[in-house]
Order: sequence, then C-alpha cells, then structure tokens
Amino acid sequence: MPFIDVHSQATGEPLPGWHDRYFASQFMSFAYYDVDAGASIHAHSHDEEEVWHIVEGTLEITIDGETRVAAAGTAAVVPPNSVHSVQARTNARVIIANHPTRERIVRHRSQAKA
Repeated sequence: MPFIDVHSQATGEPLPGWHDRYFASQFMSFAYYDVDAGASIHAHSHDEEEVWHIVEGTLEITIDGETRVAAAGTAAVVPPNSVHSVQARTNARVIIANHPTRERIVRHRSQAKA
C-alpha cells in the first residue's frame, strides 16, 4: 500500500494567504492548506466534486448561493459545476479532496513511500 509524506511535498501560494501542498492518487487529488485569516477564494466552479474538511479555524463557505460558517470538524461538499467561494474568518488548516483528479491544480504526482 502506498504512503505519502505530505510534509515532503513542495509548497506554494496559489492565492494570497493560501499556503498549499498538493498530491494525487490514481483517481483523486488532495490539497492541504494553511490559510491566513482574511484570505479568500473568488467564486468559481469546476467539473470535479470537491470536499473540504476543516481541521482548524473557521471559514465562510458559499456553495451555489448558500453561505455557512464552517469550523473545525466540518466537511463541506461542493458538487461538480457548483459555484463556490471561501473567506477565511480566522487562520485555518483545511484538507480538500477532489474526484476525479483535478490535473490542472496538481503541480506534481507523489511517489509512493514504503
């Protein structure tokens, strides 16, 4: 079974305040974010389903016009082609899973570690 050391992945900042690590499996892509309070992601949509798991902090997430405040322990499911946006109310840590793989956001594919 493959194992991935997320902390060994290259980091980036695709948008101001969104510090990321990406990797992909055969059918899914994953983003681990450390988010600065006040950072935001503009309204957008994409073909893939996206699931946000808030690990720490609080985010305001809007999905197809419905806005909720999501705190640690919350998961938000963004259906394919749904317009969504995010505003960080506090510093936060989130894990985002996409199915199928969002090839255009994965900077590299991880090698399995034993």
